[in-house]
Amino acid sequence: MADTTQFDLVSPERRLASAQVVSVQIPGADGDMTAMAGHAPTITTLRPGLLTAEGPDGTTQYVVTGGFAEITATGVSVLAERAMPRDEVSADVHAELVKEAEEAHAKAKEVFVNEPGPVDDAAKLLADMVAVGDHIGL
Repeated sequence: MADTTQFDLVSPERRLASAQVVSVQIPGADGDMTAMAGHAPTITTLRPGLLTAEGPDGTTQYVVTGGFAEITATGVSVLAERAMPRDEVSADVHAELVKEAEEAHAKAKEVFVNEPGPVDDAAKLLADMVAVGDHIGL
């Protein structure tokens, strides 16, 4: 069996995971990454996506909407803005997440007139949220 590392996933609503895992695939804002035992210390922001933890008891997937991941010598801690187990994400839940991202994009276009940076960021968030639905088959 490969080395394991501690994995913790929390959101403002609840603790979703605390387990020994072999790897954690993280949807980082600057690209996806896989953290394993012995990984270099890293902090990254999350983009909307599918976070996958592989452990001795199998694979568990979570949908995250953003937040931060900290990888240290002792494990991986993910502080998600919003997170839920993959099997809790129905078409209706995903539609609500997309609606929230659409509203944030519309507000950014209204507030940041002639400032493409924040509007582009909101558009990317919306595109990532739509892609999550495609990725998980909704």
